[in-house]
Order: sequence, then structure tokens, then C-alpha cells
Amino acid sequence: MGLIREPKNVDFYVIDKPWTTEERREFSAFIKLRKAQLKRRKKKSVKTNTTDK
Repeated sequence: MGLIREPKNVDFYVIDKPWTTEERREFSAFIKLRKAQLKRRKKKSVKTNTTDK
């Protein structure tokens, strides 16, 4: 992620809008789904090649 520099004589403001209950619920469901997907992916990539020499 890069740094965004403000041009001279220009100010950026961020207006924070509280999340609704529905938005929080949707985001929570997305995070749970994403964590489950990443957990499955990690289990697959942990396998090692164990051949006797």
C-alpha cells in the first residue's frame, strides 16, 4: 500500500459513518467464510515430500 501525499493547499477529510447491524452481520459472515477458506488452503500446502533416500 502506498502513501498518498496531499497536494499543497488541499486537505482530505474522511467522514466516518457507523455501520448498520445488517452491514456488521454481512461483514462478520464474510470474515468467517474467508478464514475457513484460508484454513483449508494452509492444510493443503503443509504437506511435505517424505521420500526415503
